[in-house]
Amino acid sequence: CQLFSEPGAGSDLAALATRAVRDDAGDWIVDGQKVWTSSAHTARWAILIARTDPDAPKHRGITYFVCDMTDPGVEVRPLRQITGEAEFNEVFLTGVRIPDVHRLGDVGDGWRVAQTTLMNERVSIGGSRIPREGGMIGKVATTWRERPELRTHDLHRRLLDHWVDAEVARLAGERLRQQLVAGRPGPEGSAMKLAFARLNQAISGLEVELLGDEGLLYGEWEMRRPELVDFTGRDAGYRYLRSKGNSIEGGTSEVLLNIVAERVLGLPPEPRNDKDVAWKDLAR
Repeated sequence: CQLFSEPGAGSDLAALATRAVRDDAGDWIVDGQKVWTSSAHTARWAILIARTDPDAPKHRGITYFVCDMTDPGVEVRPLRQITGEAEFNEVFLTGVRIPDVHRLGDVGDGWRVAQTTLMNERVSIGGSRIPREGGMIGKVATTWRERPELRTHDLHRRLLDHWVDAEVARLAGERLRQQLVAGRPGPEGSAMKLAFARLNQAISGLEVELLGDEGLLYGEWEMRRPELVDFTGRDAGYRYLRSKGNSIEGGTSEVLLNIVAERVLGLPPEPRNDKDVAWKDLAR
């Protein structure tokens, strides 16, 4: 699992406050809280970023570790979602000892390593390998074919628009995965993940509308802790609710728009007044 986001450091991940302090034995003692951690309840290992130098600016005082989730001091609590399930978790770290051999990269260079992780994550979310008419568009297309009595001209036009957009996104994902295999995940993955969220929300909304009164039904509200994240499982109501999280997980759509603007289109970056300020001096 991925111990990155925190209650006070989500969209501004570099503001994270989880501390890692080196002791006399050379190990790192970690204290803090992480949130929105997918599958933390099933993971044996976690990748973790923590603040190791509060006197450095926020992007430069971070170090990247591998954490054993079975170690003393690691507590996982479920976060029940709008779907009724709890695939997300919050994780509390209290005096967790991480040996220095589990540090990945140089001390203070964790932000650079984390950026590689995030670019890979966004390609894996937005550019996952699916067959033609797979994923969310396949669900609504099947309903369209099997339920001709539900069809209207307006719904037909919108379904065609979404089908074309989904196919374009699928083919773009093929190209991005080739870059990934070559070890060159780029900022284009942010655009793919952004498109993934928008498409899933639009398509699932269309499916609920197509089903009419049936679209308001919801199969079950049982509290479960699934082992796998399933974006398209269960019924139309589940897909509609689950897709709401797509624009938050793996980087919010607003943050991804900034990344696309600055790193793909080359537009001027937003003013950042805290860029050279020590983390400990930032207002919180």
